[in-house]
Amino acid sequence: MSVIYHPQKYKLEDLPMQNFIDSEEIWEILKRNENPSPERVREVIARSLDKHRLSLEETAVLINANTLDLIEEIKNGARELKERVYGKRIVLFAPLYIGNLCINNCAYCGFRTDNKKQKRITLSSEEIKAEVEMLEDSGHKRLILVYGEHPKYDADFIAETVRNVYSVKKGNGEIRRVNINAAPMDIEGFKVVKDAGIGTYQVFQETYDRNAYLKVHLGGKKRDYDWRITALDRAQEAGIDDVGIGALLGLYDWRFEVLGLLRHVNHFEAVYNVGPHTISFPRLKQASGFDVKPEFEVSDEEFTRLVAILRLAVPYTGLILTAREPAHIRDEVLQFGVSQIDGGTNIEMKGYSSRKDQQDLDHEQFTIGDNRTLNEVMEELLGHGYLPSFCTACYRLKRTGEHFMEFSVPGFIKRFCQPNAMLTMAEYLEDYAPAETREKGYKLIAENLKEYKDDQFREKLIDRLERVKKGERDLYF
Repeated sequence: MSVIYHPQKYKLEDLPMQNFIDSEEIWEILKRNENPSPERVREVIARSLDKHRLSLEETAVLINANTLDLIEEIKNGARELKERVYGKRIVLFAPLYIGNLCINNCAYCGFRTDNKKQKRITLSSEEIKAEVEMLEDSGHKRLILVYGEHPKYDADFIAETVRNVYSVKKGNGEIRRVNINAAPMDIEGFKVVKDAGIGTYQVFQETYDRNAYLKVHLGGKKRDYDWRITALDRAQEAGIDDVGIGALLGLYDWRFEVLGLLRHVNHFEAVYNVGPHTISFPRLKQASGFDVKPEFEVSDEEFTRLVAILRLAVPYTGLILTAREPAHIRDEVLQFGVSQIDGGTNIEMKGYSSRKDQQDLDHEQFTIGDNRTLNEVMEELLGHGYLPSFCTACYRLKRTGEHFMEFSVPGFIKRFCQPNAMLTMAEYLEDYAPAETREKGYKLIAENLKEYKDDQFREKLIDRLERVKKGERDLYF
């Protein structure tokens, strides 16, 4: 791809609800840091390992490190950083599609308005209950609700569905955190959704380059780049301080998108004194009605590399990897970047209660690459020494936004997350796991307990684990 670099440079000022992306600036930063020396690359890695968030310039150094040995050093640095900050904990969640009505015409999405093959469905209250009960029966505690963009799915509708999900209890099953992925709203709409008790509000810019954005967003409200780029500002203004950003990789050059994501982080910190809670980086996947040229396709090598770069760039921000990716890619990037994954995923409307094994593109938003059950994912994580976590304590104790940063940046959050992961994993082992998984899980918990040097704290944790075995639930630090 040829890029024209303009000598005139301007920098957009960070203001609430104002566009903050300057494409020329991003390309100029990438160009200024071409062909970095090995010493410079190692200097940037070392700065990240000291738990400093990287600048755009420093991140561009890592992006431009193209030799195999330097790429491997970047991955090794990310692996070490992840271990220092997050330990072996991996948070698990599931997506639940509420409705696929949509007024937008996005070239990459099965829900696009001109895709006449798509069967349009909006779940009723009873259908939502049936889906949630199936998810609870498998062991899930955290969901993200997904909605198309349509007048029917206004703030009141979303708030009602969120409350509906929270109300479903089956046996020891309950959903303790409901995140949402929904169309941008105005400030008043965000306030309505906030009052329903949502966790994270997530919306992806898809691509941060305006021209690339307009090429694939062919109609509907989503075509308005500025309305979307300021969506999470409006969420913050409404009091939602726990937000997730993302880019759909494959719509434009991945190097630009990585810096676009980091520029978004900068904007939040400059205006709201807090970064996003999570960053997502899904790759384009086939869908019914898909119509995107593959000129910016992201290879497996580029993908695993950019995950490592993101981990080093934002040490304390959660990185989410979804079941779009096949198991072998998910297993690899868990080592050096990802802190949250979905498990037992089904993105077909009413897919959990229907228990279909075969994907139907005409009933889904895109194809997924990992069809494993939640317990199969649990087995894989346990086999690699990871602590699967369904924890929701930070949100419920108001450790979000600036408060979350107060805990996480100094590294204290690891003291909460690790034991809470064990407690929620013990719930899963007691209530849902087959005998073999249960044995593996408790063996891993015992190994992790040995690492606690604080005898008093370890005894508190052991006491709570025993209480879980005796039937108590929802214990956390």
